Amino acid sequence: METTRGAERQRTAAERRRRELLEAADRVVLRDGPQASMNAIAAEAGITKPILYRHFGDKGGLYRALAKRHTDALLSALRAALDAPSERRERVEATLDTYLAAIEARPQVYRFLMHPSEDAAPSSEQGFDVGRHSAPLLRRLGEELGKVIAERVDLGPDSELTARIWGHGIVGMMHAAGDWWLGDRPCSRERLVRSLADLLWGRLAEAGDLPGGQGF
Repeated sequence: METTRGAERQRTAAERRRRELLEAADRVVLRDGPQASMNAIAAEAGITKPILYRHFGDKGGLYRALAKRHTDALLSALRAALDAPSERRERVEATLDTYLAAIEARPQVYRFLMHPSEDAAPSSEQGFDVGRHSAPLLRRLGEELGKVIAERVDLGPDSELTARIWGHGIVGMMHAAGDWWLGDRPCSRERLVRSLADLLWGRLAEAGDLPGGQGF
């Protein structure tokens, strides 16, 4: 029994330490964006880089942990928007706005997750392939949104497949439009939300809710 309690304490301490290191990494990413380095993160956490490697393996491991942290938070916010007691069009606009508001509020985090550093000094970290890591993040968002659509919208024959197509298509649209908008700022966020909702609205307006579901 004592051995079990000791192992549990060790796991709890390791999880707490990992959370502290991710919070330190977040602070560096907020400051440095895509240029955030393992050296800077280790310094922020008050440890040496080998200790940071011990927890995450390499920058790819740290990236995946940060991506999961931020994707979990984003998915929670998106589900809250989809669950709001309002008309479907309002929920669609709220969901789009939630995504855009998230990348607008923390653009350095977004750029770290989605864009490679173009001007970082040569180092052992050079060659970090952001695309290889960001693609699973977008796929996860697409799959999760597809599940929500499948649970709530009556799309007729092959409903589940259609819902997955819609989920990935909507995420792809949000990502591409949001990336362009965040860089160029050609219009207000409200204008972008309305325009994207207009693009989506035709088929969404026609589809019925599944009986007994929460509605979409």
